[in-house]
Amino acid sequence: MVDRGVPARKVVLDHAGFDTYDLCARAERIFGVRRATVVTQSFHLPRAVALCRGPRIDASGVGDETARRYAQTWRVSSSRENGACLKAAVDLLSRRDPAHLGRRETGVDDALRGG
Repeated sequence: MVDRGVPARKVVLDHAGFDTYDLCARAERIFGVRRATVVTQSFHLPRAVALCRGPRIDASGVGDETARRYAQTWRVSSSRENGACLKAAVDLLSRRDPAHLGRRETGVDDALRGG
């Protein structure tokens, strides 16, 4: 993102978002995210948006197909989505806690504040 012009001070990393469910749950519970635009590979987009909406984030998304040029990797990754969707359903229904929660972090608030 920084290479594409996003100022580094506006980029917030989540070092404990180990899977999409954990990332979305932590975004809401740890970073205080209430609205998000998910940008990911198009085959992953429906699951990512659904997982963000599960913990009450008003999420929309933008899918990217740039990686489609790597046909074998694209096929394997998009095929993997079937199992990942099943896991996502179990995660949402069980409302499991992310692997690591921790205390509230202000990185997103800081990035959104002023210039």
